Amino acid sequence: MKSLFAPAAILLAACSTQPTIDESTYGASIGIVNHTAKYIDSASVNEAGGANMGAWGAGAANVCCATVPDKWYPGMKALVRWDMPEGSKHIVKEKLVEVEKYDEPGGSIYIHIFPNDEVRVVISRYAGWSPKHPIAAPVKPAAKLTLTQIS
Repeated sequence: MKSLFAPAAILLAACSTQPTIDESTYGASIGIVNHTAKYIDSASVNEAGGANMGAWGAGAANVCCATVPDKWYPGMKALVRWDMPEGSKHIVKEKLVEVEKYDEPGGSIYIHIFPNDEVRVVISRYAGWSPKHPIAAPVKPAAKLTLTQIS
């Protein structure tokens, strides 16, 4: 009888233990992708970063570093700050945004700035200009031709 209770006690103990949460992280570089006609003087995520980007610009993530979880989880958010000066006046904005779902760890953090202060944050192994990046690179709108330019 004693031998039957011992395995049952071990089985019950195993069922009552709390599941472990994977808290593995890595250091990721930060890149900026600018989908606007304005210059970005600096941008950061969770107070890391600080690079700049010209209008309609997309580059590689070359500013160090922020900590990223190996595994994405629902509700993951990042605090993004960016400065889009108007003339000599700095216009600093801040927004808490959800990090878009990613499946592979080891990617860099890309801050995408759009018109009307829309901000998206993605984790990707591909540079902001790459066709494999999760968000298409910005495209500068074609200049409108006037009648005098056509004739």
